[in-house]
Amino acid sequence: MNPVKLKEDWQRNPRWKDVVRPYDAAEVCRLQGSVQIEHTLARLGAERLWSLLHSESYVNALGAMTGNQAVQQVKAGLKAIYVSGWQAAADANEAGTMYPDLNLYPSDSVPKLAARLNQALVRVDQIAHEQGQNGLHWFAPLVADGDTGFGGPLNSFELMKAMIEAGVACVHFEDQSSSAKKCGHLGGKVLVPTKDAVQRLIAARLAADVAGVPTLIMARTDAESAGLLTSDADPYDHEFMTGERTEEGLYVIRKGLAAAIARGLAYAPYADLIWCETSTPDLKDAREFAEGVLKHYPGKFLAYNCSPSFNWRKHLDEPSLAQFQQELAAMGYKFQFVTLAGFHALNLSMFDLARAYKENGMAAYSRLQEKEFGRERDFGYEAVKHQRFAGTGYFDAVQQTITGGMASTLALRDSTESEQFCGENERGGAKSGTTKPNGKANGNGHVVDSGNGHCDSHGNGDGHSHGNGHQVTRLGHMLARESEQA
Repeated sequence: MNPVKLKEDWQRNPRWKDVVRPYDAAEVCRLQGSVQIEHTLARLGAERLWSLLHSESYVNALGAMTGNQAVQQVKAGLKAIYVSGWQAAADANEAGTMYPDLNLYPSDSVPKLAARLNQALVRVDQIAHEQGQNGLHWFAPLVADGDTGFGGPLNSFELMKAMIEAGVACVHFEDQSSSAKKCGHLGGKVLVPTKDAVQRLIAARLAADVAGVPTLIMARTDAESAGLLTSDADPYDHEFMTGERTEEGLYVIRKGLAAAIARGLAYAPYADLIWCETSTPDLKDAREFAEGVLKHYPGKFLAYNCSPSFNWRKHLDEPSLAQFQQELAAMGYKFQFVTLAGFHALNLSMFDLARAYKENGMAAYSRLQEKEFGRERDFGYEAVKHQRFAGTGYFDAVQQTITGGMASTLALRDSTESEQFCGENERGGAKSGTTKPNGKANGNGHVVDSGNGHCDSHGNGDGHSHGNGHQVTRLGHMLARESEQA
C-alpha cells in the first residue's frame, strides 16, 4: 500500500480513532514486501466483529476446541467463537498430549486450532450454499488466545501473523511473564513490566498492519491477582512495589484492582478491548474497573471472562445469574465469553453417555439419538444425519458435476442414512427420482432440502437443471442428448 494512503486511512477511518501507533506508515509499507497477500477470513471476521461490538448490546461467545463445536455454536445462534489457549493445552495442541495451562504447549497450537475451526465453518458454508440455504452467516469471528506471546515482541509479532493466516478476527495478549505463565485462575502468577506488555501490543498491531488486516487486539491484565513482577525497570510500576524480593529474585507487588486499572490505562491506547482477569464474578469489582478505565478512555470496549473456574451458583442466585451479562454490558463489557465451555461440554456429555451405556447398553445410546431427533425437529439441529452433516452430499455434487450427472457411485444414494433417517416420501424420492414437496433440484443430481431438516434426495429421475446448461441426472442427461441429436 502507498504510505500516503495508509496514513490517510489511519487519520480518517473511524476504526482507528482511539488507536496509537508509535511507528509511521512508511515503516509498515517497507516491511510488507512486494506482494500483499490477502487474508479473507481474517479481514471479514475483524470487520464483522467490529460491527457487532457497535451494534449489539454485547457479544457473547463460548470456547470451542473442535470444528464441530464451532459449527454447533453458530447453528445455535452465537455470533462469535472463542479459541482458548487453556483448551488447546488440555486437549487440542500440536504436541498431541494433555497439558495444564502453563505455557507448555507449542506456540503454533492456537493458530492451528483456529484454522481447524475455520475449515469446519468453510465446509458447512459450502454444504449450505450448494443446497441453496444461504440464510445463516457461518463465518463467526474467532477471538483467539495469544497468551503472553510466547516470548518477547518478536515472538508476539510472529504469533499475530500466524493468527491472521488462520483467519482469526481478534487476538488477546496478557501481561504475564512467558517463562512463568499460568492460567489466570492459578497461583504464582508473575507480571512483566508495563512497558514490556505494551511492546507486545505494539508488535501485534504492527503485524496486523503489515498483513493489511484490521485485526482487533485485546489487552489482558492479570494484575488483580498477580503479586510478582520480573523487574523494577519501569517507573510506571513503582507505585505498586513493596520493596520485597523472592528467592528467585522476583519483585513482590501489591496486587488488586488499583494495579489492574493502572495497567488497563497504560494498554488502552494500543488495544481495541481491555480485559481484567478477576478472581470472582463480582459486579462491584467489574464496575470499579470499568469506571477507572472508561473515565479516561470513554470509547474503549471492555471484555469479561465468565470463567468456568468460578463456582457461579456459590456467588450468584438464579435471578442474579439471569441478569449478570446484561449488567456487565451496561458497564461497557461488550465482549463476554466462557473460556472453557468446549472442554466442559465435551467431557460431561461423554461421561454421561459412557456411564449410561455401561449400565443400559444400546437403550442409553438410543435415548441420545431420540434427543437428537427432538433437537432436529424443534431447533434445526443437523448432526443427527452425520453423513450429510460432514459433507457427503456436497462431494456427491462435486462428483456429479465432474461426470456430467452420469455417476453411479454416489455415496448418499441408497445409504443407510437415507433409508433410515428420512421420511417415506424422501426414501421414495431417492429411488424413483420424485422430488419432495419442500425440495428443489439444484442441478447436481440432488433434490435439496429447503430448511425443514429432512435428508437430501439423490434421485435418478429427470429433475431440472438450474445453471449448468444440461439435465444432470442420468435419465435427464440421456433425454437432453436425444433432444440435441434430433
